[in-house]
Amino acid sequence: MEPFVQGKETLMLLHLDPWRVEHKEITAGFTGRQGGASKKPYDSLNCAFHVGDAPEDVLKNRRALAEALDFKPEAWTCGEQTHGAEIAVVREADRGRGQKDRNSAFQATDGLLTDVPGVLLTSFYADCVPLYFYDPVHQAVGLAHAGWKGTVAQIAAAMVSKMETIYGSHPQDIIAAIGPSIGDCCYEVDDYVMEHVRQLEGDLSKLTETAGTVGLYRTSDTDENKYMLNLKEMNRRIMIKAGILPTHIECTSLCTSCNQDLFFSYRKENGVTGRMTSWIGIKES
Repeated sequence: MEPFVQGKETLMLLHLDPWRVEHKEITAGFTGRQGGASKKPYDSLNCAFHVGDAPEDVLKNRRALAEALDFKPEAWTCGEQTHGAEIAVVREADRGRGQKDRNSAFQATDGLLTDVPGVLLTSFYADCVPLYFYDPVHQAVGLAHAGWKGTVAQIAAAMVSKMETIYGSHPQDIIAAIGPSIGDCCYEVDDYVMEHVRQLEGDLSKLTETAGTVGLYRTSDTDENKYMLNLKEMNRRIMIKAGILPTHIECTSLCTSCNQDLFFSYRKENGVTGRMTSWIGIKES
C-alpha cells in the first residue's frame, strides 16, 4: 500500500500516512507541485530559493506549508544542499535557519537531525530521493537528501550513525521512509555513475535474503551502454545494512518523472522547474 497519501488541504500535501496514524506526536510528508503562489515555470508550490523563483512567492509557499502543518513559519529550518553526506544537528538556537534566505541556512548540508519540538525540518527535491528517520524511543527525527552522489556516499547510514552518537538511538528502534523520487523506470545513468554504484554493489547484494529480490539496476532498453538505476532500492538496502529492520522501512511507489502533473522533475523539465519539499517535525505539546 502506498505510504504517501494526499491530504485534503488546498496545498498538495502527501502525508506519510502510516506514521500519521501510529505516531501522532510527529508530522512527516512531501509536497506536490500544486496549490502554491509561484508562477511558471515554477508553478506553483515551489519552496526553494535557488531555482530562480520570485523570493516573495517562495516565502508565501513556505509560510502556507508551515501553517498547514500547524507549525509557526519561523519553525522552518533547512540547509543548502550540495549532493553530499554532511548532516547537521539542529538545536533550539538553530530553529528557523534558512527560513527567509539561503545565507542563514546550514551550508553544504544534505541531512538534518533534531530532537527539539516545534522545529520543522525541510529539504528540497526534483527527482532525488527524500529519506525520513524517526526514533520514537529518544524522540529524534531526521531528513536526508539523496541523489546518486548522496546515495553512494551512504547518507542514510551516516544518519543512523549520527542518531546513535547524538541521541543514543538503537538502529533497530528507528523507523524510516523513502519518499517520491525518480524511479528505475526513468532514471537512466552512464558508466561514470555506475562505477560508483558498483563499489557498493557487493555489500548490498548480500542483503537479498533480508531485503528482497528487487534489482539495483538493469540495462537500458534503448541504449545497451546505459543503465536504469533504482535509487530507492539502493537507499533501502543501505538502511538495512545500517541496522534498520526491513519491516521498519516504508517505501513509495511514486516516480516524480512519470507524474509531471503531481511533481517537479529536473530531468523531465530539462532543469527549469521548482522543487518539492520533504518535511518532518516533532509537534509541540
